[in-house]
Amino acid sequence: MTESEAPRGSDVLLRLRGASRCYGSGEQAIYALRGIDLDICAGEMIALIGASGSGKSTLMSLIVGLNSAASGTVVFDGEVLSNKKRPKSLRRRFQMVFQDPYSSLDPRMNVRQQLMEILKVHDAVPDAQRQAHCEKIFAQVELAPSLLDARPRQMSGGQRQRVAIARALLLSPELLVADEPVSALDVSVQAGIVQLFADLRTRLGVTIFFIAHDLAVVRSVSDRVAVMYMGKIVEIGEADLIYGRPAHPYTRTLLEAVPMPDVNVKLKPAAVGTEMPSPSRPPSGCRFRTRCPRAQEVCEAVEPLLRRMPQGQFAACHFPHDEPAPGALGMRESGPGAVGEAPPIRPTDIRESANDRYRSTA
Repeated sequence: MTESEAPRGSDVLLRLRGASRCYGSGEQAIYALRGIDLDICAGEMIALIGASGSGKSTLMSLIVGLNSAASGTVVFDGEVLSNKKRPKSLRRRFQMVFQDPYSSLDPRMNVRQQLMEILKVHDAVPDAQRQAHCEKIFAQVELAPSLLDARPRQMSGGQRQRVAIARALLLSPELLVADEPVSALDVSVQAGIVQLFADLRTRLGVTIFFIAHDLAVVRSVSDRVAVMYMGKIVEIGEADLIYGRPAHPYTRTLLEAVPMPDVNVKLKPAAVGTEMPSPSRPPSGCRFRTRCPRAQEVCEAVEPLLRRMPQGQFAACHFPHDEPAPGALGMRESGPGAVGEAPPIRPTDIRESANDRYRSTA
């Protein structure tokens, strides 16, 4: 991935280049991430989608410093983040919202005590203003001030997750990393939490990196979507393109697995192999080829690199799709940026060497 993948005119807040993470050693070594290149722009909401075990949470841990990279670089606002412990002043600038709000909160303390402790440790707000600051943050996540004196067990799952979001906002971060923040919640409250993230991005200007495994969850609030498979990003681009005209077969498979509310839309699921390759012995060439209905000989011999599709997104595929996805979520039929107006994808140059680096055609 190159700088050209970031929307033009946008300032890159976080940049990963060649980021890899390995667990174990020798023949049992498993690369949870291998050569990740990603730009996250200031003020955007970008979603990372993928099945369980694809490497999403490992990527999150590299960004926030919970784990170190085996190779590659992580650059935040122009500063290279080393694998050593990061200074407190830097940790304040990006915060984390975890998947399970109950386990991420201290059950022995009420909410006020937990928030006040963070403000004291970071000395972020003068003593006399800390109470008012906590109430202000609570108002931003749409919680009543009376819940400040409640313990986590006295709250619903949605309320606990809003508390977790409030805690992340206490230090006015520039980047908010949310690791599947709605997967542990009832479906009835998921939409409210997702919309809260979108509102916070609009009101506060905070950059949000939203990790999810459900494509439908982030459809209406994401600026860009990245799709991950077996430790690699296989497609990334504007949300309308990813949902309306996905180029990579894996992205299309994920979309076709989403239940459609319209009974008149008949989807024929793609013929995808059911055997998931071992992460310790990934397939040669394209990692998705053993499950891909479009795979050919070149897919086994040459690993596809991310390259720009004529519509604008990037995909790592020798034989990308060029037709709109049937019944695509929220696909526009007319108007600016309509899916039907996108130019057809030209045949892939299968003679490209695996060692060739992609050069942007933009």
